[in-house]
Amino acid sequence: MTNQSPDRPTVREAFIRVMRDFGIDTVFGNPGSTELPMFREFPHDMRYVLGLQESVVVGMADGYAQATGKAALVNLHSAVGVGHAMGNIFTAFKNQTPLIITAGQQSRSILPFDPYLFSSQSTDLPKPYVKWACEPARAADVPLALARAYYIAMQAPRGPVFLSIPADDWDNETDWVRPRSVSQSIGPDPTLIAKLSDDLNKAKRPAIVTGAGVARDGAVSRLIKIAELHQAAVYAAPMSARCGFPERHALFMGFLPAMREKIVSLLSGHDFILVLGAPAFTYHIEGTGPHIPPEASCWQIVDDANTAAWTPTGDSIISSIDLALDALMSISAPSTQRTSPTRRATPPEPAPSSPMSASFVLQQLHQARGEHDVVVEEAPGTRATMQQYLPMDGEDRFYTMASGGLGWGMPAAIGIALGRQKLGLPGRVIGLIGDGSSMYSIQALYSAAELGLPITFIIMNNRRYAALQEFAPVFKYKANEKPVGTDLPGIDFVRLAEVQGLKASRVEDPQQLQSALQAALQTEGPCLLEVVIA
Repeated sequence: MTNQSPDRPTVREAFIRVMRDFGIDTVFGNPGSTELPMFREFPHDMRYVLGLQESVVVGMADGYAQATGKAALVNLHSAVGVGHAMGNIFTAFKNQTPLIITAGQQSRSILPFDPYLFSSQSTDLPKPYVKWACEPARAADVPLALARAYYIAMQAPRGPVFLSIPADDWDNETDWVRPRSVSQSIGPDPTLIAKLSDDLNKAKRPAIVTGAGVARDGAVSRLIKIAELHQAAVYAAPMSARCGFPERHALFMGFLPAMREKIVSLLSGHDFILVLGAPAFTYHIEGTGPHIPPEASCWQIVDDANTAAWTPTGDSIISSIDLALDALMSISAPSTQRTSPTRRATPPEPAPSSPMSASFVLQQLHQARGEHDVVVEEAPGTRATMQQYLPMDGEDRFYTMASGGLGWGMPAAIGIALGRQKLGLPGRVIGLIGDGSSMYSIQALYSAAELGLPITFIIMNNRRYAALQEFAPVFKYKANEKPVGTDLPGIDFVRLAEVQGLKASRVEDPQQLQSALQAALQTEGPCLLEVVIA
C-alpha cells in the first residue's frame, strides 16, 4: 500500500464517487477472494444484491438496467466467475443492455508467477460479447476506466463492458474524476430520412416491422402515431425481446417467424416495408429465395452500424429510434388514400382439459393479471401460444431474452422488479418460465425471497424440453421420434421454491386454475405457482 496524500483519494474512494456521479447505488455480485478489497468499508447508502451464482447476478443486473434505463454494475470473480457468467453476458450483449462488469484479478505483484485464481488473459475472456474490455495499466487509472466504461455502455448501441481490476489497486492514490456529458443517442441523416418519408408517403400498402429497439428507446407512442397516420400494418420482428407495439391494437398483424420463406409470405402484398429497431431479418432456419416480397421496397432504422452493414436488402438509416421517428413524423404526409388493413383474427377460445393446455393457462393468466403487471418470459416451448393468448400492451410490459440462451428469465425478473421498485412503478412482475429453463438458474429464487420482491413465478411444467421436441422435424426426425435427453420427469418445483424461502403451490385441475392464479398474483412478496400442462 502506498502512502496517501491528504489531498488525493484512494482508488476505492474515487471509484465510489464515480459511481455516485452516474447514479449507481446498487452492485450485483457473488463475492470472491480477489474482490474483497473492493468492498472494504462499503458505503451504507449503497446496496449489494447477492446472487448465488455468477450467471444469476448478471441476469439480475440485466433486468435492473433494462427497467431503469441506466447502466447497472455487476461484480464477478476473476476467470472462473466470468466463465460462469458468460451465458448471460452473451444475452446482455444481444439484449443491448448497458452493463458495467467488473471482475477481480490477482495482485499485480504476483501476476508474473501465474498465481492461483488469476485470469491470464482477462480482457480476452468475455470477448466478443462486450463492447469494450480493459485491465488498466496502472492502479491510478481504475476510476477513469470506470467512467469510460459507463460512457461506452450507455452509447448506442448500448451493451455490456468489462473491467478487470487487480486486488491490490484499491488502496493506491489516484485523482478525482470529473464527470462529463457524453451523448447517448444517434440522430438520423436528414437526407435519408427525407427519402424514406417520400417512399412511405407514396406507398399504397405499407407495413412496419417493430423490434426491441422501439421499446428500448421509449418510442412505442411515436410508432403508434406513425402507424395510424399511414394506416400501416404492424408486425413484430422475429425473436423480438420487447413489446414494440400494443398487441391488441387494430393495426397489429402478429409475429414474424424466424424463417425466410414465411416472412416473405406474411409480408406479401405490401409494397413498402419499414423495419424499426431490429435486424431485417433474424433467421433460425436455413432458407432460400428473396428476403422480402419482390414487389416491395425496404427501409431499416437501427442504432447498430454492424447490423445495418450485414442487412441483405434495402436501405438503412443508423439512428436512435425515438429521434428517427420524430424526424419522420415531422415530414409524413400520405399522398395516397389507404384503407385499414384487415384486423388479425381472434384465436379460438381454449377449452379446459386435464392436463391443461398451454393456451388455456395463458388465456386464464391474461384474465387474472393486473393492469400494471409486467411479464418476463423464458418459456420457449409456449412462446407461440403466449403470443396468441397473452397480449402485451407496451414497452415496459414485456421482456424476454434476445439471445435464445436459457437461464436469464428468473434472475431478470428479480432485476426488473428491483428496477421498477426504485422508480416507484406499480404492478407485479410475472416470471413466466418453462420447467427446463428454470433449472438453469433456479437458485435465483433465494435472492427473490431475501429481497421480498413482488414477483409471481409461474412454472409451465410440461416435463420436457418442448421447444426441442417440436423443433426436431426441421432436422428430419421421423414422426414421433423424440430427441434424446429432452424429457424432464419428476422435478418438484414447489419444494425447490419452499426450501429457498418462497410460498409455493401446484395446480393441475383446470377448475382450480383461476383461483390459484389470483392467489399467486395477490401474494405479498414473491411466490411460485407450478402449473402442470400437457
